[in-house]
Amino acid sequence: MNFETTIKDTKRLVTLSGDGNKAVIGNSKIQYTFTKLDDSRYVLRVGNESHILSNITINETQLEFTIDGKWYQSGIKDDQMLLLDRLGFKTGSKSGEGVLKAPMPGKIVSVLAAEGDEVKQGDPVIILEAMKMENELKSPSSGVIKKIDVSAGQSVEKNITLMEIEAIG
Repeated sequence: MNFETTIKDTKRLVTLSGDGNKAVIGNSKIQYTFTKLDDSRYVLRVGNESHILSNITINETQLEFTIDGKWYQSGIKDDQMLLLDRLGFKTGSKSGEGVLKAPMPGKIVSVLAAEGDEVKQGDPVIILEAMKMENELKSPSSGVIKKIDVSAGQSVEKNITLMEIEAIG
């Protein structure tokens, strides 16, 4: 899996191996392990160093997390977004105001809201498990949940509509 990450205006190309323990970041090859500690914390081991990751949130183009208590925000682009950039198309825009789409393939762990519920932009509404991590998906806009297209236990593909939110007013 290839993607580009941007942290503090520094872009890096990252390639993760299919077996899940080797990565190439820029020109550096590393071996790592990624282990779940509990519902919200993980251990990342690189060589002899261990780091605690927590507070992980991800959407279509942003990843936020803490490592050893220090907060980071990273822009992310997958192979498809990078190709669209090279072809001159815009990427990273919201897929539709009031529409929450799956940012990656995975399995719905839980739906935290119901149709008819009022939500604010940024409220957690769905937990999606992907790559052995639980990701809290947040409402893209404020409003009333008009339609929920998924349920707990369901597998989803990237960009599938999960929920529609109708603006109030």
